[in-house]
Amino acid sequence: MTAAVYQGVMLNTLDTDIWVDLPTRQYIRLWKIIRSQGGTALSQTLYVLADGKLVNFLFAVTGLRSFAAEYRDALMVKLEGMPVKVLPLPRILKSKKTVLRDKDIAHIPHIEKVLKAQKKLEVEK
Repeated sequence: MTAAVYQGVMLNTLDTDIWVDLPTRQYIRLWKIIRSQGGTALSQTLYVLADGKLVNFLFAVTGLRSFAAEYRDALMVKLEGMPVKVLPLPRILKSKKTVLRDKDIAHIPHIEKVLKAQKKLEVEK
């Protein structure tokens, strides 16, 4: 949801999901980077950074195309001053509608509301 928040969805999220183009078995490479920066592992994919932020590494995102295909169409935003690529809201929505966890079900109407507002603004231009 961090990417959705940066695109105007008014919700909070506890962690930042980062989709990595690595095989799952390569999680140890990520752990070494996090550890070298003072972070702590909570699981093979979930880490607490030195500043207390939670980061969850995803090796696949259900309902979406390949990493390379989604990366080509990703949006550039600044996350804490650093340029990063994020999934556009329609792609986040597609994944959430595919996965349908309880929290996804709660997020879907908020994402749809922002997308509807964006469409309305485009029509008015």
